[in-house]
Amino acid sequence: MSDPIVSFDEAAMRGELRELVRRTVEDTLNALLEEEADDLIGADRYERTAGREAYRAGHYERGLTTTSGQVTLRMPKLKGMRFATAIIERYKRRETSVEEAMIEMYLAGVSTRRIEDVSEILWGASVSASTVSNLSDKAFEAVEEWRSRPLTRKYPYVFVDGIYLKRSWGGSFENVAVMVAIGVNDDGYREVIGAAEGFTESAECWREFLSWLKGRGLSGVRMFTGDKAAAMTGAIAEVFPDAAYQRCTVHFYRNVLSKVPKSKRAEVAAMLKAVHAQESLEASTEKAGRVAAKLEDMRLAAAAKCVRDGVAETLTYTRFPARHWRRIRTNNAIERLNREIRRRTRVVGTFPDGKSALMLATARLKYVADSEWGSRRYLDVSLLDE
Repeated sequence: MSDPIVSFDEAAMRGELRELVRRTVEDTLNALLEEEADDLIGADRYERTAGREAYRAGHYERGLTTTSGQVTLRMPKLKGMRFATAIIERYKRRETSVEEAMIEMYLAGVSTRRIEDVSEILWGASVSASTVSNLSDKAFEAVEEWRSRPLTRKYPYVFVDGIYLKRSWGGSFENVAVMVAIGVNDDGYREVIGAAEGFTESAECWREFLSWLKGRGLSGVRMFTGDKAAAMTGAIAEVFPDAAYQRCTVHFYRNVLSKVPKSKRAEVAAMLKAVHAQESLEASTEKAGRVAAKLEDMRLAAAAKCVRDGVAETLTYTRFPARHWRRIRTNNAIERLNREIRRRTRVVGTFPDGKSALMLATARLKYVADSEWGSRRYLDVSLLDE
C-alpha cells in the first residue's frame, strides 16, 4: 500500500509565517518601548522610589508600517515628562527602509498611483499622493546637493547635449531644455557632471551652463563632443578656449542623409561610415573628398556640399589615441541618459515649471550614475600621457 500523500496550502502557510513575523516585530517593539519608559521614569511599574521623575498615565496607539507589515505600537503616556523614544522618531509612521524603497520606486519611474498600490501589497498600508510628494521633496534635496557638488578631478573628455521636455508657461505648453554634460575622469570612469535648465539651447544658455561647470571646478578638458550647433561651439570656444571640439559623427550622418532620397540612403550611409573607418586623419580626409565627388556624380549636390563643409569638424578625434576613437567621436555616451530621462518624464507628461522638470531629470541621472553605468571603466586615459 502506498504511503499517504501529504499536501499543504503554500499560500496559507506563507500568510501564517508573515503574520507570525509581524506579531513578533510588534511585540518586540512594544517591549522595548516599555523598557524605555521605565528608564525615563527611574522606576518599574508600581514601584515607589525617591528618585522617581514621572508617573505612567496609560498608553495611546499609533501605527507603524514596517517591511514585515503594519504593526500597532502602544506608546506610553507619562505624567510629569514627555515620553521621547529613541526607537521610533516622533511622528514617524514608516521605517526608513520603507521610505527609501518608496523613493527608489519614484525615481525609477514608477507612477504615484502605482506606488500607492505597491505599498498596499508590500506593507499592508497604502500611502497618499501627498506622502509620496513629501518623500520626493526629501529626495530632491539630496539630488540638488549632488547636482551642485564641486568637481575636483580632471575630465579630459566631456560630452554635452540638450533634451527638451514639456512645461507649462503662462497658461500654454512649451518646451524647456535640460542641458546635460557627462565627463570621463582621469581614471577613465564616466560621471554625470552637470544638468541645468535652459529655456532654449541659445548661445547665452550654453555659455551660462559651461561657465557654471567651470565655476564648480571643471578642468583638464581636452575635447568636447556634441551636436553641430553654432551656439554650443561658440560657447565652448569662449569658456574653454584650449579644448577641441568634436562634432558627433552620427548627427553628421543624419544631416547628410536628410538630403538624400530614401532609395539611396543605405548606399550613402555606408560611404559615410567608410570615411571614419580610416586609420588616420589624412586617409579620412582623402576618403571624404572621394565620397563628396561620388555624391556629385549621383546628382546629390546638397549632400556633397554638406560633406565638404562639415567633415573636418567630425575628424577632431584623430588627434587622440586610436583606442579612444570609437567612443569619443559620437555622443552615444550621453544618448542612453537621454533615453532614461525620457522614460521617466513620460510618466509625468507636462511639468508645472522648469525647476520640477530639471529636478526629476537630475534625479534620474543620479539614479543611473549610481548604477553599473558609472562603475565600469569607460576608457584607458593613461594613453593620453603616451
